[in-house]
Amino acid sequence: EVRLVESGGGLVEAGESLRLSCAASGFTFGATYMTWIRQPPGKALERVANISPSGNQFYAEDVKGRFTVSRDNAKSMLYLHLSSVKTEDTAMYYCVKGTNWADRGKGTQVTVSS
Repeated sequence: EVRLVESGGGLVEAGESLRLSCAASGFTFGATYMTWIRQPPGKALERVANISPSGNQFYAEDVKGRFTVSRDNAKSMLYLHLSSVKTEDTAMYYCVKGTNWADRGKGTQVTVSS
């Protein structure tokens, strides 16, 4: 059974940083493309970043240069480091197995105050 458990969210002020984590199990994590998505309040899901099994990273334009996606294949862990956060980064953040957004965890809430 695929299991994805996100953590690390919280309330931060604009300009600050935080790191989200995703613990993965139930599949061969080291061979799997992974994705971070988010859902701002009242809006649709949107892609944030992707990372290939070998570590190639891809970002949405509005987070490029501020967010960093990484992974530890030995620990089956996915990370998203958020820096210089903005109020518009407020959202529920999910990690996704592959690119099928239905294969996501329950999420972790990030709230950015001004």
